[in-house]
Amino acid sequence: MEKISKTIQQYWFMFEELVNRDFKQRYKRSVLGMAWSILSPLMTLLVMRVIFTQFFSKDIPHYTIYLFSGNIVMSYFRESTRQGMRSLVSNSKIFTKINVPKYLFLLSKNVSALVNFGLTLVVYFAFCVMDHITFTPKMILLVFPVLCLLVMNIGIGGILSAMYVFFEDTSYLYDVLLTLLNYMSAIFYSIDKFPQSMQMMYMLNPVYVYIKYFRLIVIDGIIPSLGYHVLCVFYAVFYLALGMYIYKKFNHDFLYYL
Repeated sequence: MEKISKTIQQYWFMFEELVNRDFKQRYKRSVLGMAWSILSPLMTLLVMRVIFTQFFSKDIPHYTIYLFSGNIVMSYFRESTRQGMRSLVSNSKIFTKINVPKYLFLLSKNVSALVNFGLTLVVYFAFCVMDHITFTPKMILLVFPVLCLLVMNIGIGGILSAMYVFFEDTSYLYDVLLTLLNYMSAIFYSIDKFPQSMQMMYMLNPVYVYIKYFRLIVIDGIIPSLGYHVLCVFYAVFYLALGMYIYKKFNHDFLYYL
């Protein structure tokens, strides 16, 4: 990590330019620009609220915030990892001509996604106020799952970006996986009435783990157990380590496939 930190300092100007470029490309020819970072999850929330309220809201307090919590975490995960997947291929003209650390492109995509997520969080907290949710010092702990998500997204983005270099079909397969994750993350329904064994299976889904963390803090006002925090860190470190290993192993092979 120290080596990565020094590299980022060395290439800081280039890193800033990459982040700025990502924002410009994302909102190019868009009338509303960055407003879409807020409008997109809001429109998704509205659709889900209309469709699922009468089926699931009766047994779930603060159902709007319950939905919003799942929606913003999943949206952040989806955007970060999908952008990360294309980080090498979309920047191949740069690193095939200039010797720069390839993970800078992956990090820039994640910073861009994190900023968008931060903008959405502002709206999320505004909805919490409208839904009469009491703000407590415990909400500071939301920084923890966000940091874990950031680390995990970088790792998964690294895995996907390497796979995408060698197999372009990765993008289609990942879209299918994202659809499955969306339904298996209990975004619009509760798993409380499921058998205990099935509830434990949901803990194998890291996205659901971070969604539940948000709901426990914001809606229930409960600080998750130490074991739950360890699980959050495990998923983040595991995927980051795997992503860094793959980047290191195939670092030179990327040049031959791009």
